[in-house]
Amino acid sequence: MSVTPQALAWETQFATIRRRLSPGRWALWSQARPVVAFVLLVDALAVLLAVLAVQTTADAQDFVRFAVLAVGAILHLEAARGIERLREVAAEGVAYVNLKAMWNFAAVLLLPPVLAVALVALTYTHCWLRVTRRTAVYRKAFSAATIVLAGATALAVLAAVDPPRLFGLPEGPLGLFAMLAATAMFWLVNHGLVVGAILLSRPGTRIRTAIGDPSDQLVLVGSLGLGVAIASLMARGSWLVVVLLASVLALHRAVLVPQFRDASRHDPKTGLANAVFWHEMASKELARSKRTGAPLGILMIDIDHFKALNDRHGHLAGDEVLKAVSRALQQEMRPYDLAGRFGGEEFVLLLPGVDSWEVGHIAERIRDRISGLAVPVVGLDGEPARLGSVRVSVGAAVCPADASELDRLLLVADTALLDAKQAGRNQVRLAPH
Repeated sequence: MSVTPQALAWETQFATIRRRLSPGRWALWSQARPVVAFVLLVDALAVLLAVLAVQTTADAQDFVRFAVLAVGAILHLEAARGIERLREVAAEGVAYVNLKAMWNFAAVLLLPPVLAVALVALTYTHCWLRVTRRTAVYRKAFSAATIVLAGATALAVLAAVDPPRLFGLPEGPLGLFAMLAATAMFWLVNHGLVVGAILLSRPGTRIRTAIGDPSDQLVLVGSLGLGVAIASLMARGSWLVVVLLASVLALHRAVLVPQFRDASRHDPKTGLANAVFWHEMASKELARSKRTGAPLGILMIDIDHFKALNDRHGHLAGDEVLKAVSRALQQEMRPYDLAGRFGGEEFVLLLPGVDSWEVGHIAERIRDRISGLAVPVVGLDGEPARLGSVRVSVGAAVCPADASELDRLLLVADTALLDAKQAGRNQVRLAPH
């Protein structure tokens, strides 16, 4: 009996998913021991709470509410699936904020714990399958675990501050205080655990960087407020919840307009500026440099033997190396420097106020930082590993010493980069004077 190409494709896809779900193949085991211990501790606490939640009961009305929240969460994610995929990639290295929290928080306030945990499992499984399947399974499991712990903490705060409830939700001034305290604790636990994992897995990352953009936190706070509103309407059996659900979907699209703009300016794989946006901003910075007379440096950075690395370990491993190098650049940059990806394995760094003497020291520091990277990857055999042989060659140019026009500066820096390659790679070359 012959196998159709479509059936073979489905079989291959399911085999890949089964392999990635196998705990023995998780990329978690390639992380540093403190990271592994932290993730497993959080997961274990969440599993314990889930086991306790299974002992609670639910009636028919609870299952109806669960179904409404589940359908709303899935429709919500499907409506923004494309941009959420870009946002999660671009948010690598910072606490990623999405609006799934509103549905999970509404479930915490409204449903028995067993169904609230079930909704968390459903939404995060759906997100992994439909949005970020390339994301390591352990990371999605950890994110879901933080929601379970945050929800349990929020319920504990509600029970401690305002035990009597109407329709399962607090009422009156004391109830308002209890709800605000529970919401704040939900945010603090969830976000704090994620930031802690980032800081452990990426030593040297600034806390401010790991926390993410403050505007994203405002979006998260707003989504938790919407979760309270959804739970309140559903608790009263109001059909107005349908209007609120439609409003949520529309508002999310509006909220994501800045994200679309940001995605158009940044490389989705590394989160750095793309070539077009970097060139635009560099032109403006160069014009400012000419007005003020301040120097301006440019570094061209290329990963050595990147094709051989892809051939040996696979393109997914190559992607992890690109991300690791981009993180190293971001950690070595000042707030007003600008890093970009020019395609392939080539990066460019704009350094306002840096002269010919300083640019060489900065280039050497970056080269040394990258050469010390140990990048966790999953190889072609599906086994986790750590690459410790990442090397880069760097070429540097400075305005006005080497050139006064951007295209000419890039050409000078690129020529210096080629000199570094020809001289044996893994070194820095400055523009000849």
